[in-house]
Amino acid sequence: MAFIVFEGPDGAGKSSQALALLEKMESSGYPVILTREPGGTPLGESVRTVLKTTSLSEPLSELFLFLAARSELVETVIKPALKNNINVISDRFTGSTTAYQGHGQGLDLKAICRLNKLACSDLAADLTILLDLPSEMIASRKSDGAQDKFDLSSIEFHRKVREGYLSIACKEKKNWLVLDATRSKETLSQEIWTKIRPLL
Repeated sequence: MAFIVFEGPDGAGKSSQALALLEKMESSGYPVILTREPGGTPLGESVRTVLKTTSLSEPLSELFLFLAARSELVETVIKPALKNNINVISDRFTGSTTAYQGHGQGLDLKAICRLNKLACSDLAADLTILLDLPSEMIASRKSDGAQDKFDLSSIEFHRKVREGYLSIACKEKKNWLVLDATRSKETLSQEIWTKIRPLL
């Protein structure tokens, strides 16, 4: 069984690749579920709505909302699935918090690390796939045309987030895979499947 996470900026193709992997695993006979952050539970979806529609003045308030949603997702969805020998794919996980709230918004990275571990009960992904996209391409790659406050942030903010992601990947080379998200969906899907299959 494996816990697989997709990370990267909006527009990099995380949701598309997560869905493609889900379909490939299902067609190959592997038990699997797909979830997302924030979301995946009633609480998580409520938090998602708040974060998408409300302008919070304090990054710390935002951080704790993400953590609450994550804790609920881990305890009620991810852990039970893994315990029942079901693979889990998640669209975002702890890396997003470190990259966006830590590197992007400047919150204390050590504190975020401790809080992430607490919210996850030390659960970590077997493999995190980072779909890396140049900061300047983010706005043009938004497939649905919808934009939230992160999408509307400055190029400098997105550069910090990207640098944060790449920093995490560099430190966690064993469990992170960095892929060039400017390549075709089909090419990425094949490379992801080649990497994932030995873990199943």
